[in-house]
Amino acid sequence: MNCIVVDDDKLSRRILEEFIQKTEGLFLKQAFSDPVDAVNFLKKEDDIHLIFLDIEMPEMTGIDLMNSLKITSQVIIVSSKGKYAIDAFDYDVTDYLLKPITYTRFFKAIDKVTSRFEKDKINLIGKEEIFIKKNSSLVRLKYEEILWIEALENYVVFNTFKDKYTIHFTMKAIEQKLPTVKFTRVHRSYIVNISCIVVIEDNSVIIKTQDGSKSIPIGKSYKDNLMNDINLIIK
Repeated sequence: MNCIVVDDDKLSRRILEEFIQKTEGLFLKQAFSDPVDAVNFLKKEDDIHLIFLDIEMPEMTGIDLMNSLKITSQVIIVSSKGKYAIDAFDYDVTDYLLKPITYTRFFKAIDKVTSRFEKDKINLIGKEEIFIKKNSSLVRLKYEEILWIEALENYVVFNTFKDKYTIHFTMKAIEQKLPTVKFTRVHRSYIVNISCIVVIEDNSVIIKTQDGSKSIPIGKSYKDNLMNDINLIIK
């Protein structure tokens, strides 16, 4: 797996570099002390599988970095403080390491990364469809069949015209796997199929369903993105 390190602490960066070099299956592409340089690098590179990311850095925090990019890589947070853990895991990070890091703890985190690759429950297979794991089977869903996706505690529910599919996943991870030209997040707990929107009201979107319609709330922080994602004509 191709890795990068983003940490302004020189000693921490050096330790991570040494741990990566001694771990089979990991390849360090680059290490950054400046998160802005890392952002510019990630905009051009699409083959980074794992990011070791500090939280407290000048100019841009690790959370800011994750917000600024649609990251598909797995992320391991490396921090001297544990108070950011709740916010970090909201971004579907794979693990959270507290400094000073031991190799034993580092290796355990890498084991989680590897397992996540192997046990991924949803896989893009083309431009118009996905497979979702249901029990021991893989169910093919075309994008046009998906009406909306809803967060339910530690699960997400795919709502289609005919059925519902519940999987153990996070909204952040689902959002990263779906094409933005077809799906948009309108709320912390909802992603909708843009083509299925029939009406947009002040604080909600109306989705056409087999039994009628479904009203889905629009979060304040998501409204501008929704307006940008639709083909809008205003007189």
